[in-house]
Amino acid sequence: MKKKHALKETIEAIVIALILALVIRTFVIQAFKIPSSSMESTLLVGDHILVSKLSYGLQIPKPGMVTLWGVRVPFFTTTLKTVWGKPVFGDIIVFRYPRDRAKDYIKRVIGVEGDVVEIKNKVVYVNGKGVDDVPFTQYVDPVIIPRSMEMRDNFGPFTVPEETVFVMGDNRDRSYDSRYWGTVPLKEIKGRAKVIYWSWDSEERWPRFGRIADPVR
Repeated sequence: MKKKHALKETIEAIVIALILALVIRTFVIQAFKIPSSSMESTLLVGDHILVSKLSYGLQIPKPGMVTLWGVRVPFFTTTLKTVWGKPVFGDIIVFRYPRDRAKDYIKRVIGVEGDVVEIKNKVVYVNGKGVDDVPFTQYVDPVIIPRSMEMRDNFGPFTVPEETVFVMGDNRDRSYDSRYWGTVPLKEIKGRAKVIYWSWDSEERWPRFGRIADPVR
């Protein structure tokens, strides 16, 4: 009897721990791994970051599918209810990709609702003024592509709709972002990047441990 009782308590403890972990992951803070080079050199491939889901408000639950340990299972998803603030220029956010909510993207906010975003020969303008993005951007391709061929280097002017944000990757020439697929609804934002808690690729990554995910902001 004692063994059965001990086993029952162990199972209960494991279940409670899993539930608590899911609640924290869903509503408070979540870990993400950077999968691509679109945010270099601010965030590198292999960086593991913590994202605060309370940066702008509350995550409201609703029925849906979630990915747990690589498997899609029925559970519930969330939508952001902005309570104490909205993203501003320069914030690095994680959000559900508007064309496939099963995918999470990470980009930097360039324009908020009502802003007019335009790009002229790689220079970004918001409301007619060139933005100070030198500290966090990089360009790896010196070629300037004309507007008639692609919107990478020449875009807009475009007015950001209400309740959305315009986002771009810091690696401007290697980022698939709002220039191509549009703005991000605020309700699809999961949170704001806070800290790099792990970075694995080579010995040079060790100094990145514990650093702020975006030192510019």
